[in-house]
Amino acid sequence: MQFRLVVVGKVKEKWLQLGIQEYCRRLGRLGKVSIEEVPDQPCPRGSVQQQQALQREGEQILTRIKPRSYVIALDIKGRSLDSPGLAALFQSLSLRGISEATFCIGGSMGLCQDVLTRADYRLSFSALTFPHQLMRLILLEQLYRACKINAGETYHK
Repeated sequence: MQFRLVVVGKVKEKWLQLGIQEYCRRLGRLGKVSIEEVPDQPCPRGSVQQQQALQREGEQILTRIKPRSYVIALDIKGRSLDSPGLAALFQSLSLRGISEATFCIGGSMGLCQDVLTRADYRLSFSALTFPHQLMRLILLEQLYRACKINAGETYHK
């Protein structure tokens, strides 16, 4: 399975960069992973301006989604899965002949409705809110865990 992350903004903290690099390296042995960054828009105060900024981010995300890719939007209102459930989702996609999953992670304003509408699946990691930079690392770790589960290999619990 090929995993693509389309994300808003850059990761500035060195410790997060190192963690992301480590899990990309680990995943590289099990499949292909790539990260495409979309510039984050300034978060203006007015609701109309904020919605316009969110829409601009969304348009940039949508241009990076391949037509045949299975799109998973990270959304606090999405469906929660445990690690075996995420692994089962990837198995199901493989059985359906889907070889690429694109994960969309919004910035501080979240994801616009157009991206959520385009998504084939909305995934929630928690009812809690996480910084979008940290969410990359959490997602990559869970992708690695799911791949290890599907490969029948052990991974510490």
